[in-house]
Amino acid sequence: MARKAALALSTVLLLATSALTACSTEAPDSAKPGGGDSDGKLTLGFAQVGAESGWRTANTKSVQDAAKKAGITLKFSDAQQKQENQIKAIRTFIQQKVDVIAFSPVVESGWDTVLKEAKDAGIPVILTDRAVDSKDTSLYKTFLGSDFVKEGRSAGEWLTKEYADEKDTVNIVELQGTTGSAPANDRKAGFAEIVEKDDKFKIVASQTGDFTRAKGKEVMQAFLKSHKDIDVLYAHNDDMALGAIQAIEEAGKKPGEDIKIISVDGIKDAFVAMTEGKINVVVECNPLLGDQLMDLTKKVADGQSVPPRVETEEGVFTQDQAAEALPTRQY
Repeated sequence: MARKAALALSTVLLLATSALTACSTEAPDSAKPGGGDSDGKLTLGFAQVGAESGWRTANTKSVQDAAKKAGITLKFSDAQQKQENQIKAIRTFIQQKVDVIAFSPVVESGWDTVLKEAKDAGIPVILTDRAVDSKDTSLYKTFLGSDFVKEGRSAGEWLTKEYADEKDTVNIVELQGTTGSAPANDRKAGFAEIVEKDDKFKIVASQTGDFTRAKGKEVMQAFLKSHKDIDVLYAHNDDMALGAIQAIEEAGKKPGEDIKIISVDGIKDAFVAMTEGKINVVVECNPLLGDQLMDLTKKVADGQSVPPRVETEEGVFTQDQAAEALPTRQY
């Protein structure tokens, strides 16, 4: 009897050991990439560029509000327009084992290493607003945002129509966005593609204003000192244009008349400036991407296929449209 009891006990111990061994090969859900948070909700890590403009502030609010509405836990990081901060944030999201990572790249290049780390960890990545120049498109699932080249073309097309009957040279100064960023590169390229078709259009100066109002004013002041005959300002965003307006007025000139102004974004302050005749045309770039981002987050977390590019709907607004459109502007 004692021998049978010992044999039975040995069998029980063997089975228990086998069970423990089997369990040890499978990490608990909370330790696996894509495990979500403790209450089972999806977790999205979002690395924002910064808060450099009214557009960006509206974009951040849209993402935060949409995440709350969709029941998605949002881990948010502000990179303060520094790529190293964004890379650090993305690595933190990987360590936290979020379900999905989304970010608006500060600049286009230099992302392959950290994106491969996310891919190796099994965490899908969504690009929002700005693209990257990586040749390995498997490093991210989709890009959600605007066609910046198209925005530049739209700005150029308005200009060529506005000056269609002009015979003299049209001198243009350009306030570029952050050096190396996708919107700066693409808005410049799209605009140049159109205006270079006609020799009367001359871009006499082009310099970065970092997408900020203060820098836009500073650079425009320098343009006005260096170039006495400026006909047109093309600003890559509204905040730079609004800063430039201050510089133009302080120089004793009338923005919108002495110097015609083309801008990109469509923030409420720019529409106010249009109603005052200070900006001539605004090419819209919609920052309200939150709902679309949450929809894509759910799909990629679920393993569903999504289009490689999802564009937002946008328009072009002139002074005669500004007053009617102003009350409906959400940002």
